[in-house]
Amino acid sequence: MEALVVDAGSKLLKAGAAIPDQSPAMIIPSQMKRMVDDGSSSADNPTTVFEDVTLDPIERGLIRDWDAMEDLLRYVVYTGLGWEEGNEGNILFTDPLCTPKAIREQLVQLMFETFNVSGFYASEQAVLSLYAVGRISGCTVDIGHGKIDIAPVLEGAVQHIASKRFELGGTELTKLFAQELGKSNPSMNLSMADVEKLKEQYANCAEDEIAYEKTQNCEIEQHTLPDGQVISIGRERYSVGEALFQPSILGLEEHGIVEQLVRIISTVSSENHRQLLENTVLCGGTTSMTGFESRFQKEANLCSSAIRPTLVKPPEYMPENLGMYSAWVGGAILAKVVFPQNQHVTKADYDETGPSVVHRKCF
Repeated sequence: MEALVVDAGSKLLKAGAAIPDQSPAMIIPSQMKRMVDDGSSSADNPTTVFEDVTLDPIERGLIRDWDAMEDLLRYVVYTGLGWEEGNEGNILFTDPLCTPKAIREQLVQLMFETFNVSGFYASEQAVLSLYAVGRISGCTVDIGHGKIDIAPVLEGAVQHIASKRFELGGTELTKLFAQELGKSNPSMNLSMADVEKLKEQYANCAEDEIAYEKTQNCEIEQHTLPDGQVISIGRERYSVGEALFQPSILGLEEHGIVEQLVRIISTVSSENHRQLLENTVLCGGTTSMTGFESRFQKEANLCSSAIRPTLVKPPEYMPENLGMYSAWVGGAILAKVVFPQNQHVTKADYDETGPSVVHRKCF
């Protein structure tokens, strides 16, 4: 039985058997709806039995609601991926940058004590995203739904002192898009779910700052929403991508994403600068925005450092849109090594040492 690989993000959970040249079998929303009995149910009035309660087990990339996470994982491994209770196999989790030790311990405890897994392993997302493109050293720029992580990796080890996390991601870009659309469509009543879909469809990156300034006169598109409302979308679609290069659009006094990358690399020993910058990997759903990759490379070519960031292209045999789930693919590659070679945490290891074994065996 193949090991399972789980990459749980704030917006999407990716999971499947460890087959690296395929996309994950399950890509599902991490957000859940719990049905709560409001106490007014009766045989005569069965329609008011439930109200919707939305749960986010994962916020900013980290598990926050363990009961909801257990329910989500139970659905994934048993219903979605076909594990049988009493016959559970091995499982590998991707680990976000800056995960507290307590969360790692709680996850390994959940896996052995509740799910009775045979073996467990976890590895950092930055390392796995590099494995997915055939590298062990480089720098990952991971722009997810709830955070941006920039992490230099040398010989398969994240350089934690140099790494940086920003509490900013797709969520903030969606809010920005909603604000901008609200200004040009004042009578519209848009839900965040509608705005999220519009962002995925229309958000774009201008070629450079000069091109962005010219978008003031760009063509206006009309979009009909499911409820029949017609919305006008013009320059707003470019503001979303521009905010990553000019965070002042979001009201933040931060450098743009390329400048942040170069500054982070400059804190690492200079002999490693070339190896890191010339193996830059973009990952996370936001990086798939139209025009983002070419804008990133253009800004990189203009930056003042002696060595300029160069993006690594994924191998042709890898699934399309690899950046959307590169950590999962890297996890599938790693699972093919750690479990057959018994480098993982076994049930015996866990019983002997307890949850703290995860730090010794995995990180």
